[in-house]
Amino acid sequence: MGDHFEKGQHALLNEGEENEMELFGYRTQGCRKTLCLAGSIFSFGILPLVFYWRPAWHVWANCVPCSLQEADVVLLRTTDEFHTYSWKKVMWIYLSSLNSTFGVTPDHPLITDEEDIINRAIRKPDLKVRCIKVQKIRYVWNNLEGQFQKIGSLEDWLSSAKIHLKFGSGLTREEQEIRRLICGPNTIDVEITPIWKLLIKEVLNPFYIFQLFSVCLWFSEDYKEYAFAIIIMSITSIALTVYDLREQSVKLHHLVESHNSITVSVCGRRAGVQELESRFLVPGDLLILTGNKVQMPCDAILIDGSCVVDEGMLTGESIPVTKTPLPKMESSMPWKTQSEADYKRHVLFCGTEVIQAKGTCSGTVRAVVLQTGFNTAKGDLVRSILYPKPMNFKLYRDAIRFLLCLVGTATIGMIYTLCVYVLNGEPPEEVVKKALDVITIAVPPALPAALTTGIIYAQKRLKKRGIFCISPQRINTGTLTRDGLDLWGAVPCDRSGFQEVHSFVSGRSLPWGPLCAAMASCHSLILLDGTIQGDPLDLKMFEATTWEMAVSGDDFHIKGVPAHAMVVKPCKTASQVPVEGIAILHLFPFSSALQRMTVIVQEMGGDRLAFMKGAPERVASFCQPETVPTSFVSELQIYTTQGFRVIALAYKKLEMDHHTTAFTRDKVEADLIFLGLLILENRLKEETKPVLEELISARIRTVMITGDNLQTAITVARKSGMVSESQQVILIEANEITGSSSASISWKLVDEKSIAHSNQDNYINIKEEVSDHGREGSYHFALSGKSFQVISQHFSSLLPKILINGTIFARMSPGQKSSLVEEFQKLDYFVGMCGDGANDCGALKMAHVGISLSEQEASVASPFTSKTPNIECVPHLIKEGRAALVTSFCMFKYMALYSMIQYVGVLLLYWETNSLSNYQFLFQDLAITTLIGVTMNLNGAYPKLVPFRPAGRLISPPLLLSVILNLLLSLAMHIAGFILVQRQPWYSMEMHSACTVQNESISKLTISPTAPEKIGSNGAFTSFENTTIWFLGTINCIIVALIFSKGKPFRQPIYKNYIFVLVLVIQLGVCLFILFADIPELYRRLDLLCTPLLWRVYITIMLSSNFIVSLVVEEAIIENRALWTTFKRCFGYQSKSQYRIWQRALADDPSWPPLNQTSYSDMPECGSGVSYSNPVFESNEEQL
Repeated sequence: MGDHFEKGQHALLNEGEENEMELFGYRTQGCRKTLCLAGSIFSFGILPLVFYWRPAWHVWANCVPCSLQEADVVLLRTTDEFHTYSWKKVMWIYLSSLNSTFGVTPDHPLITDEEDIINRAIRKPDLKVRCIKVQKIRYVWNNLEGQFQKIGSLEDWLSSAKIHLKFGSGLTREEQEIRRLICGPNTIDVEITPIWKLLIKEVLNPFYIFQLFSVCLWFSEDYKEYAFAIIIMSITSIALTVYDLREQSVKLHHLVESHNSITVSVCGRRAGVQELESRFLVPGDLLILTGNKVQMPCDAILIDGSCVVDEGMLTGESIPVTKTPLPKMESSMPWKTQSEADYKRHVLFCGTEVIQAKGTCSGTVRAVVLQTGFNTAKGDLVRSILYPKPMNFKLYRDAIRFLLCLVGTATIGMIYTLCVYVLNGEPPEEVVKKALDVITIAVPPALPAALTTGIIYAQKRLKKRGIFCISPQRINTGTLTRDGLDLWGAVPCDRSGFQEVHSFVSGRSLPWGPLCAAMASCHSLILLDGTIQGDPLDLKMFEATTWEMAVSGDDFHIKGVPAHAMVVKPCKTASQVPVEGIAILHLFPFSSALQRMTVIVQEMGGDRLAFMKGAPERVASFCQPETVPTSFVSELQIYTTQGFRVIALAYKKLEMDHHTTAFTRDKVEADLIFLGLLILENRLKEETKPVLEELISARIRTVMITGDNLQTAITVARKSGMVSESQQVILIEANEITGSSSASISWKLVDEKSIAHSNQDNYINIKEEVSDHGREGSYHFALSGKSFQVISQHFSSLLPKILINGTIFARMSPGQKSSLVEEFQKLDYFVGMCGDGANDCGALKMAHVGISLSEQEASVASPFTSKTPNIECVPHLIKEGRAALVTSFCMFKYMALYSMIQYVGVLLLYWETNSLSNYQFLFQDLAITTLIGVTMNLNGAYPKLVPFRPAGRLISPPLLLSVILNLLLSLAMHIAGFILVQRQPWYSMEMHSACTVQNESISKLTISPTAPEKIGSNGAFTSFENTTIWFLGTINCIIVALIFSKGKPFRQPIYKNYIFVLVLVIQLGVCLFILFADIPELYRRLDLLCTPLLWRVYITIMLSSNFIVSLVVEEAIIENRALWTTFKRCFGYQSKSQYRIWQRALADDPSWPPLNQTSYSDMPECGSGVSYSNPVFESNEEQL
């Protein structure tokens, strides 16, 4: 239902975005609503409960489908694989409420202009707006286009000229009032959820409803003790969950609270500048930024002046970022796409801190409000915490199937019970109780509590190692080199080529010249409270010049330069510097997409210059070709192959009579003169190599994604052991379509033997052929972000082949990093991403497991945060993850078998219309199973990573076989005990003790000449069958716990779990004591009968045999990897994972990898015809 809809009833919300949803229109019908109300009353509240669990059923029952235009209720369905339903009421906003402020009429000029979404949403003539609120964001009905659209941000189609023209002088008071009413307040409200709400939500979980049913049943049977135990466990579990959720709610509330009460200066079109509370801001308002530090209460586009912003909250790096004003271009293109540079450099994001605001000649720094409330960057971050993306873990899916199997088994048991008890003429209420009892025996109510303890223990162990987890369900590598780059040297150049390297290690300062001036001024450093702050690379470069930084005074006058400009001056000890200082007039900031930055400077009493700094290849492309030395490529190669980080510098003179703002970036960044190279040393962290070796030896693929130069990345990969000495690197270069030629892709083998001292002109030396063993997977592909982009667009059929052996991805932009992670997921890889948060937020969120090495708030983007800023945490996390998975499976197996042992025992006793007594149940449930459930999970992770994974599925053949074989063994033992006891010479239905003469007192205590004595209110009878079954079942539970508690290779050996071993020893000791000790009072309390010593020995022999056979089966069959591998080979089983299929295909392809070839996108074999897609990112592989 819900899939058949008429025209206009169905639409998409947030199309193409992460939170995309389907919308269905419905209209409430009175008679249906009345019927549902009656159903709720007659079902004693069960119907509303079902509607609470299934929101779609609520809508389908109460409403009829209609077009979205007429709907008063909308049903929402997520477009991911989960198809989660929710519903929302359509609300109305009335503009008539503004009449008191100013007269609003349908022909008011503000309302007739239908260019804005806001005006298109106003229904005329009654002046009202339809809206819905989904996940904190308001959507209004666009009457012109007939769809719901997001409100609270400026339209994307606006050009820069339009923004300057329309909002450059602010909004009128009327415009502000209308926008305020329709867009809502600019607040990020995270209300602290009341405890009663959290409590109700938790209690209405289906699992707790089942527990409530179980408890009620037990109370009716006078089984109070375990009922109380379950109540205490449930209350504790609910209390802990509610406390945890409440703490998170309070923490989040405090995190965003300050955002809502900031005072800002807003410029109105007629009203001028006025102070305003930030919650009254609307998209289009003109903000005036004054003074120094201020928290941004919204997203805003800078249109005048420049700002220095701390974006630590978003990126995880507290490095000041310079923001430049949006240039006023004549183009009608949307402002975000009008230039090749990243539009974000013009945007001041909500939640970031403006450290410094510098006005131009007009003196003010102005910004137009772009987005408000939850539409902002900070709002988006908060929403991702409030509404996390559901993770599709097969463990949870399998667990549901597993529980359904238990329910199926319970149903069979119920039918059997009904038949036996009805045929024996038992009273109906007794029959119903016994039948319902079977459900609570077959489906263990303590299972979820036991699983939760395993996850809590794993989190505690991770916390000890300084790894914190914000998403417990989620129980490649970045940052391999040290944080601090050391300036190693500079290579100046002139017309004749590169000169001798100037080493900074000796402490000598660079002699005066354009290169020295570039190092002193081409940076984005700022002076804050007397200290220089900024990018570490800029800081190292500036420090090497030994110059000083200051802010110019009011007496500083240069045409087009405001007072208080940043000035760098040579220190007093510096000699032979002909200039007093250099003033930095304008900055075109660095962006990872452009790979360069440029400054316009003024020498005091000298020339006006432009300096550029950036990636050598990029900088050289902006220089006059004759100024770039012919040995540029080989010189660059000398340093990059040794793992140095290289940046290039260039400059040119500018005309003095132009105002600095008249220079566009394109004009400044042209016909530059190449100055030379800066060589920075980036040493590997000590722990990088051992960690990567550990991962590689465990056959876990490691991939490097970096923003660095390709050659530097190859060298780091070699040094770190990611690419071993015997393996070869194949360079893939792909070029975009140019004029006449189509897109091309070429494959070259990198030769690194002779690089360090080579003077050839090749960028990377190329070998002619790959050695034979290179074809067997001992090669790695290396490519740049640009090539990755071209391959994705024009050679999509080659992409999976490349990714199977792609190891080095250099010069990757943040967007490309996310795409790469997604492409790996399509190949069924489980992707772990380790990043420092700077440009990795998107990729960290995209990965199955994202580990942030940053302690900033940006770590919110990833489920794990490590306090140690290196990749050491990765193996720890993998070990703990594997251990937690194995623990969960052990727990499932144990709980399933415990319930089945009890189930088998009870059904056998039902045959005699007998059962276990309350105290017997209590002993098994509380003294045995509950203690085992709490302590079985305490095993830590095994310290060594093994080269295979644990079974990935709960219903994988070895796990199922283990449960089935152990169940059959237990069943055989119980049936044998049940039949054999009845065949004993001393067995008598009427005799209630078969002890030896010495134990006559017991006979006297328990004997009954007529019928067996009925004990307690639940009708359990003392009998020899009961005694035998109880001992066999209870001790069997202990044996199963011992056998299922796996140690190596994923968890610490069982003997290291001291508490668990102690619990088992005590439990076994107590059971054997009860079995062999003739204590009449104890036997009477437990409703047991005294049996001859020989029979007790038989029971012990049966249990010992069960233990030995079970242990042999588990070790020789279930845990025998070689046996399962042989089975797989015999039956021709092959992994269905995409990457395995591709690996097999490539191994059989003699033409792969292609070498020294160039292919074009218009060639038939290279086109994007062969595409691959696997939308559900999960492995189908059952690794056994």
